Amino acid sequence: MSQGRMVFAQVMRMVHPQQFHRCVLRYQGDHKVQKFSCWEQFLAMSFAQLTYRESLRDIEACLQSRGHQLYHMGFRCGVARSTLAHANEKRNWRIYADLAQTLIRKARRLYAQEELPVQLTETVYAFDSTTVDLSLSVFPWAWAQQRKSAVKLHTLLDLRGMIPVFVEITPGRPHDAQFLDSLVIEPWAFYLLDRGYIDFRRLYRIHQAHAYFIVRAKSNLSFTRYRSSPKAAEYGIRCDQTGRLRSLQRRRAYPETLRRIHYIDPETGQDLVFLTNHHQLPALTVAQLYKLRWQIELFFKWIKQHLRIKAFFGTSSNAVKTQIWIAVCVYVLIAILKKEQNIPHSLHTILQVLSVSCFEKIPIPQLLTEKRPQHEYAPDCKQLNLWDL
Repeated sequence: MSQGRMVFAQVMRMVHPQQFHRCVLRYQGDHKVQKFSCWEQFLAMSFAQLTYRESLRDIEACLQSRGHQLYHMGFRCGVARSTLAHANEKRNWRIYADLAQTLIRKARRLYAQEELPVQLTETVYAFDSTTVDLSLSVFPWAWAQQRKSAVKLHTLLDLRGMIPVFVEITPGRPHDAQFLDSLVIEPWAFYLLDRGYIDFRRLYRIHQAHAYFIVRAKSNLSFTRYRSSPKAAEYGIRCDQTGRLRSLQRRRAYPETLRRIHYIDPETGQDLVFLTNHHQLPALTVAQLYKLRWQIELFFKWIKQHLRIKAFFGTSSNAVKTQIWIAVCVYVLIAILKKEQNIPHSLHTILQVLSVSCFEKIPIPQLLTEKRPQHEYAPDCKQLNLWDL
C-alpha cells in the first residue's frame, strides 16, 4: 500500500481546521447535523471544482466508485446527491464567503512582493463585473431583463498575484457603478475602472479617501482645460491636461481638478482618453497602468473556463452563491499552493494536473515537478520477422 496522503487531501489540508470551524460556528452551519457536516459539503463541492464534475449525480457516482478511499479524502460518510443538494439549499453561503476571505488574506501576504510591469510600490486594484447568463424559468429570483436571468460577479482584483479581494454576487439587474459604495477604499492605492463606473460622486469618495483612480472617459465628456503638460507623441501621448468638469451638476459631484490624458496605443491604434486624480505620475505610466486592467478580464475568462460557475447544481440563490464562493476558495487554494511550494507552472497547468491525480498518493511538489521516465519501446527478440531483409 502506498504511503502518504492523497493529492486531494493535501490540497484540502491547506484550509486551517480552526478557521473553518469558526466560520461554521458564526452561522451555526452544523446545528442539528449528524452525518453530512459543512466540512464534508465543502469537500464534495471542492472535488467537483477540481475534477470538472457537471452535476450532483456526477459527483455522487464518482465518489461512490471510490467508496473505500473516502475516509482518506476526509469524508466520514458517503455522499448522496439529495443530501448535498439539501446542504447547498439550506446552509448559509456566508460560511464559505468568510472562509474565502481568510484564504485571500493568506494569499495576499504570499504575493505582497510580486512585481508589476509598472514600477510602483502602491497596491493596484482592478474593479469590474462579469455576467453569468441563466434561464429565467429556472432562476426567477435573478431576473435581469425581460426574458433573461443572470448573476453578476462584482470583483476587486489585486493585480499582485491576481487575487480577488472583494467579490459580491448579485442578480444581473443593478448597475455596476453603485457597487463602488461597497468597497472599503485603501489609502494611496490605485483603482483601475472601466467607463461603466463613471459616477463622479462615487469617484470623489475615492479621492477623499486619499486613493487614486484611473477611469476611461466617455466620448461626451465636457472638460475645461486649465493647463497642459508637454506631450510625448512618440509614445502615443497626444495630450496631458489638467482642468475641471464643465457641467455644473458634475462639478458639484466632483469639485476638484482632474487630469485628462489622451493616448493612442502605438501597437493597436486604439484611441483612449483617461481621467485620473493623480497629478504626478508620468502620462505614459498612467496609460501603462490602465493596460493592466485587462488582467481582470483574463481572470473572469479563466474562472469561467476552468471552474464550475456557469452550470449550477442548485437553483436557489443560496445554492448558487455557495457554489461560486467555493469556486473562489479553490482558485485561491491553487494560488497559495503555487506560491508556497514554489511551483513554476501556471495555475491552469496545476489545476489540470490535480484534476487527474486527486486519488494518487504522491507529494504535490513531486507530482508537478518530477519528470517521469518515458519507457522506450524495446522489440521482443523472440518476435519473428515477417520479411527477411
